[in-house]
Amino acid sequence: MKFIVALALLTCAAAFGDSREDIAKMQLEYTRSHYTKYDYRIPMRDGVHLFTSVYVPKDTSQLYPILMVRTPYSVGPYGVDNYRPVLGPSEAAEKEGFIFVYQDVRGRYLSEGEFIDVPVHKAHFSGPKDTDESTDTYDTIDWLVKHVPNNNGRVGMWGISYPGFYAAFGLIGSHPALKAVSPQAPMGDVGNGDDAYHNGAFFLAANFGFYANFKPRLEPERPKKEVGFDFGTPDEYEFYLKMGPLSNANAKYLKGENRYWDDLLKHPDYDEFWQSRALAPHMQHVAPAVLFVGGWFDAEDLSGPLKLFRATEATGPQSAVTLVMGPWRHGGWERTHGDMLGNLNFASDPSAFFSEHIELPFFVSNLKGKGEGLKAPPHNNIPKAWVFETGKNQWQRFAEWPPKNATQKTLYFREGGKLGFEPDSHGDAFDEYVSDPAHPVPVIPYIGEGMPGDYMTEDQRFASRRTDVLVYQTEPLDHDVTIAGPVMPSLRVSTSGTDSDFIVKLIDVYPNDYPNPDPNPKQVEMPGYEQMVRGEPFRGKFRKSMEKPEPFTPNKPDRIEFVMPDVCHTFRAGHRIMVQIQSTWFPLIDRNPQTFVNIPDAKAADFRKAVERVYRGGAEGSGVKVMMVE
Repeated sequence: MKFIVALALLTCAAAFGDSREDIAKMQLEYTRSHYTKYDYRIPMRDGVHLFTSVYVPKDTSQLYPILMVRTPYSVGPYGVDNYRPVLGPSEAAEKEGFIFVYQDVRGRYLSEGEFIDVPVHKAHFSGPKDTDESTDTYDTIDWLVKHVPNNNGRVGMWGISYPGFYAAFGLIGSHPALKAVSPQAPMGDVGNGDDAYHNGAFFLAANFGFYANFKPRLEPERPKKEVGFDFGTPDEYEFYLKMGPLSNANAKYLKGENRYWDDLLKHPDYDEFWQSRALAPHMQHVAPAVLFVGGWFDAEDLSGPLKLFRATEATGPQSAVTLVMGPWRHGGWERTHGDMLGNLNFASDPSAFFSEHIELPFFVSNLKGKGEGLKAPPHNNIPKAWVFETGKNQWQRFAEWPPKNATQKTLYFREGGKLGFEPDSHGDAFDEYVSDPAHPVPVIPYIGEGMPGDYMTEDQRFASRRTDVLVYQTEPLDHDVTIAGPVMPSLRVSTSGTDSDFIVKLIDVYPNDYPNPDPNPKQVEMPGYEQMVRGEPFRGKFRKSMEKPEPFTPNKPDRIEFVMPDVCHTFRAGHRIMVQIQSTWFPLIDRNPQTFVNIPDAKAADFRKAVERVYRGGAEGSGVKVMMVE
């Protein structure tokens, strides 16, 4: 809905010669005329005060629920006379009317205390004044419902990315007044699947780019005008390759001044440091209604909403829990229409649909007791999953996730680069390639960022033409094939080194008669386009344990099995299904030296070429398991 309103305003403004600045001014005037802003320093149980801005409707004819965001990224603008132009998750929510609350979390900007990056939930507290983010949330809500006038005693939380993480944290030991929570693109497990490490592989470009600017603060202060990190070149592939081993990041650039970055590299294994920071194990018997939201093309926190949804469902939630996944990049439902991403056209406006038909009804129903919420005829059931099916480009509601009618099938690698649902019969046959960390496979085919937000939409033809990428594909499909649920590679591999990465990409190959966009200003060639549906790395030394890495025995076959994030995608008739296998993906992930070393301490001499083999023959051959909807 917010995008419909914004579009209407933009159209109106254009008709009268107004600019985007005029639109922002109109939005700000609406907010100032309908809300009064207050700033508070709310006391926590240990005496620390958290800075909180509260926007209260001027209308006093009814009571309003509270809708809160807790963030490490600043609640600005600061001062009671300085207003946000738009409040809440959407313009529709602002017009519906809530008491909107924004809070700087402990240790950030004007809040007191010490900020802990990816904080730990404490299973046991040392005493009544011991705290974590769940107690800070509880204490904040308790103060708000007691002190903010004209509230109806019901509280909701939402947030995107790190604020989504804090929203999920609020589900732990939640305050009785907390009735509805929407963690959107939350980090569910930073040590394995979100942000930092994926199956042991370090997401280099995303983390260096973030922590070059996200730094510790010594005392409460307002945001400063800061100049972002200067890469000195638009070609981040070149930048990171010249940086060399990971240890050079501090030696050349960060100078040991950011302990958050240092913590990442001190813990390359999934040890107690990361295990204690995973939120999923703490989603126990959750009381509020929950709306987990994510994007199928989220480059940062795709795994978070999926993991947290499954964990919440597994322990018997006390209220309805729904998973929403749309065709978005990180936070794209708030920032874009969602009709386009990269070169892909979804032939709809999924962001407006989400705002109008899912997000706002969820909060209105649970916090105001109005409307049907997420219920729909004929049975008025709330769906377990409401997801966008890519390929067909349509929203689907499911009573279960994965869908009840989804069955596991395996796509086997076959001789001659073929892919099929029957295993190859050629015994211990294999395909091989040489992986060279000095010439890694790039994540994108052009000069640009190390991790563009839409990298998952890039045409993969550039990779399939490299000699260090294996390619397997089906014949053109004679009927639609829909998969819904996790993607599970099962590889039998060997390496001539003692460690190697194996990246698996599931790809939709468009037919040669697929139409180009019209108009086509980017001159994109869609016939034969290779759209990545899902791709994930696995660091081979963690094949037996994510906590205790083990070297490969050179040239000895071994098994790697892992789970990639879910999809809901239809490969249309006439398309092909493709799988690509490679051992570098740069600078999305760091380079594996292909020798068994602690990679953050690796030296340049540790990086060596390796011959990688993927065994495809017989019952023990390699393949990718998918959940196929019959």
